[in-house]
Amino acid sequence: MNEKVIALVPAFNEAEHIANVVRRTRPHADEVVVIDDGSADATAQLAREAGATVLRHEQNRGKGGAILTALDYFQKSDAGYAVFLDADGQHDPAEIPKFVQAACEAGVGMVIGTRMQHTEGMPLIRRCANWLTSWITSKLARERVPDSQCGYRLLCRAVLPDLKLSTAHFETETEMLIQAGRAGHRIVSVSIATIYEVGRHSRIRPCRDTLRFFRLAKKYWP
Repeated sequence: MNEKVIALVPAFNEAEHIANVVRRTRPHADEVVVIDDGSADATAQLAREAGATVLRHEQNRGKGGAILTALDYFQKSDAGYAVFLDADGQHDPAEIPKFVQAACEAGVGMVIGTRMQHTEGMPLIRRCANWLTSWITSKLARERVPDSQCGYRLLCRAVLPDLKLSTAHFETETEMLIQAGRAGHRIVSVSIATIYEVGRHSRIRPCRDTLRFFRLAKKYWP
């Protein structure tokens, strides 16, 4: 297996955090790629100045659209692994080697971070929602996934041919897990730390994105 690692960072209006995320990620990846999803601020410029390759959408396509662009770039690269992490600084790039090490086990196709062993700073409603969606996702993917909503994850190249994604928003991350698991790829988890800053607003819209999740679940059920 080629052990070259690229870091893929979907970003939308993250000028406040993106340069720091790129700088902290570069020591742990062979290339950092920021997918600027139609930002109206200086996200693209700051990411490029910090040393990232920037792929820019002129219009916002949603996180799923950014993931599709990232996967296309991964497919055309010579990297063996792609690590997805968020652009808002919630994920610690120093944990990337932990993902790569877990991916070296035989048969592993995806490694997903789990915050569920350290939930002290996680809002209660998010903790409950994560438990429910992770239970459903595990059933659909036929693999145990304790934190299906975590965006910090590693994808092995071998999984790419089995991904035929049809979604365009936050539920795309769940669809990746379902399709990878059903194709017979092992999904393993590693414990990660997550930083919840006071005043930071999540881009997840609970009602809308929960409805999209259950529509996806209905499509793949049972």
